[in-house]
Amino acid sequence: MNILVTAFDPFGGEKVNPALEAVRQLDPTIGAHTITTLEIPTVFHKSKDVIQHELEHHHYDVVLSIGQAGGRFNITPERVGINIDDARIADNKGNQPIDVVIHPDSAPAYFSNLPIKSMTEAIKKAGVPASLSNTAGTFVCNHVLYQLGYLADKYYPNLRFGFIHVPFIPEQVIDKPNTPSMSLDTITKGLTAAINAISDHPDVKVALGETH
Repeated sequence: MNILVTAFDPFGGEKVNPALEAVRQLDPTIGAHTITTLEIPTVFHKSKDVIQHELEHHHYDVVLSIGQAGGRFNITPERVGINIDDARIADNKGNQPIDVVIHPDSAPAYFSNLPIKSMTEAIKKAGVPASLSNTAGTFVCNHVLYQLGYLADKYYPNLRFGFIHVPFIPEQVIDKPNTPSMSLDTITKGLTAAINAISDHPDVKVALGETH
């Protein structure tokens, strides 16, 4: 499969984003998959626009977005992106709230159509802590997962999509006592295992899912 893996730029005053740093370390070929990476801005709608522009000019079977979830202990594939784009939001630069564009035919949520349970289990089998998450938060990560679902629903019916959150890396928590982190190499190892597990086979039937 041709897989586009996106990652956000640093935000919230951080000098690095572990998602972006790990994605930069991915091999160009993982298993049977050809990997293309893309940096996207941590900004509502601009992030989706960058991905959509890429989809308009190149063919991909899968889009997998990676984001930072500071405070989480493990790597967490996400199950669902919810539609909260009807709220007035502030951008990541701390500016005043802005109105966002709402599609009149927007669904309340879009579920990832990747084998997220198989991916979660593959990460753990690689020796990396992982769990399946049922909440992608309320920031740009959730927004991108939802917008990927919208693009697949309305424009790219064969597109498969998903999102994975990763923890801070150690250098980010030096001044954050009692905050978990994971080494960059371990994050990259986990993402590699998750991507390698992407296939056309049905997802495994196991009970998985965290809500925090």
